[in-house]
Amino acid sequence: MKTSKTIWITGASSGIGEACAYLWAKEKANLILTATREERLKVVQEKCIQLGARCEVLPYDLSNLDGIDELTDRAIGLFGTIDTVFLNAGISQRSKTLDTAYSVDEKIMAVNFFAPVKIAKRLLPTMIVKGGGTVAVTSSISGKFGFPLRSTYASSKFALYGFFETVHAEYYDQNIRVVMVCPGRIRTNISYNALEADGSKHGQMDEGQDSGMPAEVAAEKIVRAINKRKPEVLVGGKELLMVYIKRFFPGLARKMVRKIKAT
Repeated sequence: MKTSKTIWITGASSGIGEACAYLWAKEKANLILTATREERLKVVQEKCIQLGARCEVLPYDLSNLDGIDELTDRAIGLFGTIDTVFLNAGISQRSKTLDTAYSVDEKIMAVNFFAPVKIAKRLLPTMIVKGGGTVAVTSSISGKFGFPLRSTYASSKFALYGFFETVHAEYYDQNIRVVMVCPGRIRTNISYNALEADGSKHGQMDEGQDSGMPAEVAAEKIVRAINKRKPEVLVGGKELLMVYIKRFFPGLARKMVRKIKAT
């Protein structure tokens, strides 16, 4: 009898994480869902169970780095193993570099970079012992080039590429595969929850975000890429062209970024 794969998703209460959870639930996966909002997680959990999954929730604020080892151990214990972890949780920014309080820089880096790093370093040994696993990580096209009002956010996403591509290289022979998920403009609450210079919420949906790809459409591409263990998946619309402009015409890309009227 084939055993269902176990998938742990952070940032699972809305947006990309929620939409991916429903697709994996239809595949009868064992799901573990983590986010800060427990009540919202329970709503997602109920729907996942209705779709055919076994599903548990582990509410947690990933900015609290001290408890992440314990959180990861609890996640492993729920089904005895984790085959795939989707490190999707993240927080964005809407403030210029010199205006941004250092405490905001610290929180963004904690949630976006250090939390995924700590989870991976705790989880990888168990994956290696059982013969391998998949680590999927949500970066951003802002992890490909700097962007106005996103200095620390972009830095955290750049850092994810450096760390997890190294993990992929170091543990490939032990059947560890890393999937870098690189969204452009996806219609989620990320701009609404983004931090202003003083740490308060941005509290509004950016125009570009609101006109972006629906999270459900993005999730189909992301789940397919993670299931196939592809090294990278870019998801979005015409804004993804900037990734290729930066790669082949870096001077032009720098000029374009300077002219962006970011919100």
